[in-house]
Amino acid sequence: MWLILLKLAWRNIFRNKRRTLIAATAIGIGLTALIFMDAFMIGMEETMVRTVTGSFLGDAQIHRAGFRDEQEAALTIQALDEVTTNLAEEAIVQHWTQRVLVLGMITSPANVSAINLVGVHPPTEKYLSLIDDAVTEGVYFEGDNSRDIVVGGKLAEILEIGIGDRVVVTVAQAKTGELSQEMFRVSGIYQFADEGMNSGMAFVRIQKAQEMLAIGNNVHEIAIKFTDIAYSQDLTMPFWDTYSQQGNEALSWTELMSQLTAIFEMTQYSKYIVGVILFGVVVFGIINTLFMSLYERMFEFGVLRAVGTRPFGMARVILFEAGALAVVSIGVGVILGFCVTALLAHIGIDYTGIEFVGVTMQEFIRPVMKVEQFTIYPIWLFVFTIIAGLYPARYVTKMSPVDAMRRSF
Repeated sequence: MWLILLKLAWRNIFRNKRRTLIAATAIGIGLTALIFMDAFMIGMEETMVRTVTGSFLGDAQIHRAGFRDEQEAALTIQALDEVTTNLAEEAIVQHWTQRVLVLGMITSPANVSAINLVGVHPPTEKYLSLIDDAVTEGVYFEGDNSRDIVVGGKLAEILEIGIGDRVVVTVAQAKTGELSQEMFRVSGIYQFADEGMNSGMAFVRIQKAQEMLAIGNNVHEIAIKFTDIAYSQDLTMPFWDTYSQQGNEALSWTELMSQLTAIFEMTQYSKYIVGVILFGVVVFGIINTLFMSLYERMFEFGVLRAVGTRPFGMARVILFEAGALAVVSIGVGVILGFCVTALLAHIGIDYTGIEFVGVTMQEFIRPVMKVEQFTIYPIWLFVFTIIAGLYPARYVTKMSPVDAMRRSF
């Protein structure tokens, strides 16, 4: 019986091939849009996370509690030797680097500007940031000159300086607050998509920064790169409690950039809303197609009722037709969705230079395809199609055989 209904459904939906193909294409395009939108959002999230964590932030950071809020030079990491020894033995930690952070002033013969002075250890910093790759003029801390400084392109324009020019950096010492000044030579100029980094940051060697602040071998920040970025999103790991002791705090990028995490959660809700809208449009298309097919065969349905076919049997015919239409639509949608998404994943979508919630895109967004997009969404489309088919199926069960045969003439 089921096999007969299945064959009958396939024959009926292809009685009018043009209408069926138009309806299936329209429904399939809706599925394609949903698949692509999901793949695009995943690609955008991954791109933004890579940009945030790879540019400078890292997957996680360790600070002295209160340093992020107060930015006081005296708030250095406690028990630094113990922390670094333990980090070296952590199996999930791939790289880590120490930094000194302080607000200061940089002066050239032409101008003066406020900056965030960052003391870095170049051999380890290259694994946690892209400063070395972003240098467009000069070099990134080659040799052992302790007075080299690397500045952003916008800052170089403000100060009207170039490679080899000298600048004076002024900071306040950690304990006494006395001003400390040092002269540096510009050894490199970098260009980031983030204008804030280009205009407001300057990098020196960590030893010189420690000397200027008179903090000995202490540091303000340890940036961490895990072997897998998924570790940074698991806030239940013992890692966070282990390194949030003795007055320190270990924070994931999800906490350091909480606004970005909130946006990702909002995009999930927006995906559901768009999905409901698309499926709503699909439902109307399905109902319209089934009703047109039903009215064309009104006489046949009237005869079936007249010879004793039960209403449930009539409803099953409509539901099987709805299922057959769903299968054709899913085939069209999956093929189109795969082709469109794969093509744009290969080409990439250029959003470079565009800032979103404080993150400036530095690479093309490439949609990411996952198995769930080609399984869950088609299943939901099939379910929605069957649900949509209940309305015309109910209509068939309620019609009178005499009215149906008379209406067909």
